[in-house]
Amino acid sequence: MQKVYTKIESIVGNVVTVRASGVRLGDLALVGDSYANVIKLNKDLVTLQVFSGTQGVSTTDPVRFLGRPMMVSFSDHLLGRIFDGAGVPRDSGPALTENMIPIGGPSVNPSKRTVPNKMIRTGIPMIDVFNTLVESQKLPIFSVSGEPYNQLLSRIAMQAQVDVIVLGGMGLKYDDYLFFRDTLEKSGAMGRTVMFIHTASDPTVECTLVPDLALAVAEQFALGRQAGAGPPDRYDQLRRRAEGNGHHHGAGAV
Repeated sequence: MQKVYTKIESIVGNVVTVRASGVRLGDLALVGDSYANVIKLNKDLVTLQVFSGTQGVSTTDPVRFLGRPMMVSFSDHLLGRIFDGAGVPRDSGPALTENMIPIGGPSVNPSKRTVPNKMIRTGIPMIDVFNTLVESQKLPIFSVSGEPYNQLLSRIAMQAQVDVIVLGGMGLKYDDYLFFRDTLEKSGAMGRTVMFIHTASDPTVECTLVPDLALAVAEQFALGRQAGAGPPDRYDQLRRRAEGNGHHHGAGAV
């Protein structure tokens, strides 16, 4: 049974504090209509971080603990869809609630992992010849402002010989988000793509959820295709603005 608490002890930034019992670290909650995550426990004092921020939240708003961690739906219905950093549809499609999986699973024991040995062809000679990409390997790509790294990252995603593309964008300018979406649609790759996009205008807290959402879904697709063609292209596009000098730095991982 879900308990509802109607007294918030304090509101500081994106963090609220409430007195509650039977709550676990990492549990998901609803503060009013906004999702929040339990980030600290001190006896009966529970600290939550509100994904969409606390603007408009009052100390009398209801807090309802859901008794589960952050989860995301997983099925083939994800293909061709675009979601935000909280897993809410960004496109015009319906919300998905089937086959929910947690996004914060345990780490894989490195000693138990199979040594990667299957090449993924990207169609880019400088990568295929000099920095050959294999399954489960990350391919970091760093750049400075003005370099066409968005075009390179989208080209890798479209040309790589993979079944599924999972794209996670963190702090993207809206124009960059539209570039990836339109490029994948024009190339015909959108039908095998899942996008989790956080733009610079979205709540900051949601940005931190994008890698977990993208990796959780990518791992499930990989596990479901082990007997087939192999894991998907795990493609994270990161955008950071360097403080002080105004340069943009891009990084991608496959």
